[in-house]
Amino acid sequence: MKTSHAILPTILKRLEELGYTQPTPIQEHAWKHLIAKHQDYVGQAHTGSGKTIAYGVPLLQRIEAKDRDVQAVILVPTRELVNQTAKTLFKLSKHLGKVFVEGILGGEQIEIQQARLRRPTHIIVATPGRLWELIQLKAVKLDRVKTIVLDEADELYAKGFMKEVDKILGATNDFHKKWLFSATIHGELNGWIRKQLSADAPKASIATKKVMNPKIEHQYLECLKDEKPAMLIEFLSSQGKARGIIFCRTKGDVQFVAKLLQSNDYKAAEIFGELNMKEREKAIRMFHNQAFQYIVATDIAARGIDFDSLNFVVHYQLPDDPDYYTHRSGRTARAGKRGISLSFVEPVERKKLRYIQELLDVDFIQL
Repeated sequence: MKTSHAILPTILKRLEELGYTQPTPIQEHAWKHLIAKHQDYVGQAHTGSGKTIAYGVPLLQRIEAKDRDVQAVILVPTRELVNQTAKTLFKLSKHLGKVFVEGILGGEQIEIQQARLRRPTHIIVATPGRLWELIQLKAVKLDRVKTIVLDEADELYAKGFMKEVDKILGATNDFHKKWLFSATIHGELNGWIRKQLSADAPKASIATKKVMNPKIEHQYLECLKDEKPAMLIEFLSSQGKARGIIFCRTKGDVQFVAKLLQSNDYKAAEIFGELNMKEREKAIRMFHNQAFQYIVATDIAARGIDFDSLNFVVHYQLPDDPDYYTHRSGRTARAGKRGISLSFVEPVERKKLRYIQELLDVDFIQL
């Protein structure tokens, strides 16, 4: 990888092994401010821009492997993002020796997590609610933490996690630094940043004008509800062996679309909120292993899950929250590749599409 930043040779070697050839804009900005100096930081960049690597490199460089205490905490809004982030850091730390990363999430037996935390742990990746429970049980101490990262901070705020985040911050020391990363930063989150982070914290403004990845082509088809099944099959047929995600609003819609695909001899997995963690992980693992060509999902899959080489996403229904259009679409066109984001728009949704277009500065192509 070509970079002027003082990245450890072991990490640089690993980045090259993982296929990274040059830093993305958010990585360049973060490394410039966080490798040489330990300070508060705000990084705003579109989904798929490489934020985990942006903070992962300086974070790992500060870990002292001989020190068995927790030195960094990464707070994320979903269980899926816990697993994805922990996996990314584990891969990145391959040549660093014994650096231990632990993922902590709800839905898993807390006694098992308590037992795991008795082992040496340098980095904790966690959902705020479960980590706060473990702090109250005295299963983990954060008094030696150097860095706290808030990843997908807008979603942490939207899901009501900031009370737990504030409590966790109160359980740490006075010398830790806060790094905040997000695709979008709204007024209320800005207020929190002003209260909690240093006034001179460097801020990346990469995504302030255009939050969408420019390598995504945004398309839409106007159709009636009962025309969607045939249009979906026609679109998938035109894509050949390309892989993608079809997003729906509800569990019932996911199940309907999955059955539609299966009846047309397409292999599709389902992901929705009511699935337990093991079922979700199995579906994601099988998709990674290419046992399925498609995933049909509610918005639970729109944040924090990285799928390699996704050619497209389909919005079988537009999301209720326009922000989720950003996060859904961001599952494609990863790592510098191009991708398609196709929306099926009913006549009554024309106004919603125009709103998304104006809010996110997106140019839609009508098919």
